[in-house]
Amino acid sequence: MFPRPAPRLTRRGLATLGAATLLPGLRAQADTPLTVRIGFASIGVDNRPFAGGSPAGVAHAEGYLERAFADRPGLRLQWFFFKGAGPAVNEAFANDQLDIAIQGDLPQVVARATGLKTTMLLANGAHAPTYIGVPPTSTLTGVKDLKGRRVAIFRGTNNHLAIIKVLAANGLSERDLKVINMDAATSSAALVAGEIEATVGNYDVLQLVAKGLARILYSTKGDNPAFERQGTVIAREAFVTAQPEVTQRIVTEFVRAAHWSSQEENREALFAIWARSGRSPEIFREDLAGQTLKSRHTPLLDPFLIEQYRVQAQQAYEFGLIRRRVDITGWFDQRFITAALAELGLQDFWTPLGIDGQPVARG
Repeated sequence: MFPRPAPRLTRRGLATLGAATLLPGLRAQADTPLTVRIGFASIGVDNRPFAGGSPAGVAHAEGYLERAFADRPGLRLQWFFFKGAGPAVNEAFANDQLDIAIQGDLPQVVARATGLKTTMLLANGAHAPTYIGVPPTSTLTGVKDLKGRRVAIFRGTNNHLAIIKVLAANGLSERDLKVINMDAATSSAALVAGEIEATVGNYDVLQLVAKGLARILYSTKGDNPAFERQGTVIAREAFVTAQPEVTQRIVTEFVRAAHWSSQEENREALFAIWARSGRSPEIFREDLAGQTLKSRHTPLLDPFLIEQYRVQAQQAYEFGLIRRRVDITGWFDQRFITAALAELGLQDFWTPLGIDGQPVARG
């Protein structure tokens, strides 16, 4: 049922690649020790080392990278999962403890504002929704009713910026709420215990709804696309510079996983893989309801994604989430995603979106 990608580069394959290959000298590097540290800005239920909800989670769970590097016994892959989400990933990057990470937009912008040198490699988790959950018996009927209420928001995450924009669209700001900074697990427990009146999140909110412990007050689904959360695979600039061949292989495998994860016939198998995180397939089924797998799992660094990051950076500054403006020029490196799409023959599989969010005409 699940994808079983074979090692991409055999000896015969290497011989045929010739001078045009992007991965020269691999046989000479096979025994060279190298540890690649990859982090997820999320973690499974009860701290399980799985992260559902994205193609990168499939690549990890199904061993895509391990197979791809089977010809390099000296290369070791280490996977890390952060309960502290994006802010914790930033700390690991800053302390030189990660090389690559799967992370959302706001924490990436925050890190860039502090001078952290990173490179965007491909999209992962684009067009993701945010939910506001309230107790089933709550009398709140809409976003405007949150004024003066105790609301849990995990500050510094991409849900944080999303909800700020939603509040602004409803004539509110964070200051109009009694905001409590809580991670997903803590806010879920607090909502059930009646310690807060609403919580902002994604899978954690849906988990409560599935158990009958909450209802959705508001969802960004069907609302302004500018409220969507974006995510990418990001790397330390120094790692990309030092290890371009390794970076290319990793990007190619993530694109391979995105291709499998974008095919509608794999939808239920996809949810089953993600369920290893401890969240039921029902949660992911609900989260993706009404959206195509292709739109959510596109790896393209298209004009829409880049424009969204420009806007996110501007709004993060305007809302006081960062202290200095962020220039995104040169942040997105298209080389690796372009080469991966060509190698896998997927140049026309996903449709890029323009700045306005509309499909870009081909040709």
